[in-house]
Amino acid sequence: MTMNIISDKTKTCLFNFLKKHKKADLLTTYFFFLEEKHGIEPVLFIKEKTIFQSKPQLLKKLENEGKLWRETEIFIQVGVQSVNEDTIKVYICPFTGKVFGNNTHPNPQDAIYDWVSKCPENKERVDGMKVKRFLVSEDPEIIKSYIKKRKEPIAKTVFSSGVTGKLFNSKKSVIEDFEKNQLRPMKLVEVPGQNRFKIEEHFLSFIQEQLEDSKISHFVEEMNKYDEFTKHVERWIEENQ
Repeated sequence: MTMNIISDKTKTCLFNFLKKHKKADLLTTYFFFLEEKHGIEPVLFIKEKTIFQSKPQLLKKLENEGKLWRETEIFIQVGVQSVNEDTIKVYICPFTGKVFGNNTHPNPQDAIYDWVSKCPENKERVDGMKVKRFLVSEDPEIIKSYIKKRKEPIAKTVFSSGVTGKLFNSKKSVIEDFEKNQLRPMKLVEVPGQNRFKIEEHFLSFIQEQLEDSKISHFVEEMNKYDEFTKHVERWIEENQ
C-alpha cells in the first residue's frame, strides 16, 4: 500500500500556495511541497559560494569544524585609550592591547600596522621579520571595553569570527553577524536550475533523489485525490504533454 505523502497541514499549505499562485507549474508546486514536508529553507553561504539545505545545518557544520568562531584574548591597557563614544571600529594590537579608533586617528589602519611592526612585545616572526598581525572589531561591546578608564591592565576573553576574523564580545554576536552578512535565503525551486553556486553534497543528493520521475508522479497522483487540486493537476498534465 502506498503511503499518503500529503499531510493535512501540508495540504492546507498547498491550498494556500495555489490560491495565491494560480498558474504555478508542476515543479514550482512540487518544490514548495518538499520545502513544507521536509522543513527545507535553503541558504547561500556567500563566502564559500555554496548552497546548504538550511541555516541550522550550516551552523552546526561550521561549529563542528571549528570554522564559525574562535575563542581568543585581548589586552586592555591602563588609562584612557584612543577610543570614544563615537568610535564604531577599532584596530587592536594583540600583543599589548594598544588600540586605534576609526575616528581618533587620521589613518588607524596604517597606525596599527606601523605599531605592530615595531611593537617590542611582538615576538612572532616570519623569515626573520615581525608579523604585522592585528585585530579588528566593530562590536559596540568590545569598543565599550576600551572607553572605560582602567587603573590596571586586564585580559578579556572574546570571540573572533572564523569567516571574517573580526572580534566580538560573545559567540552570539559572532553568529548574528554571520547570519546578517554571510547568508542569503533562497527558495528550493531556485536551487537546481542555477549554475553560479555549488550545492552542498548531501543537499544535492537529496534534490536528485526527489527529482526522480516516480516521486514526482506519486506527488501528482496524491494531489489528484483532492477535488480542490484537480484543476491544477489537469493543467500540469496539459503543460507537460
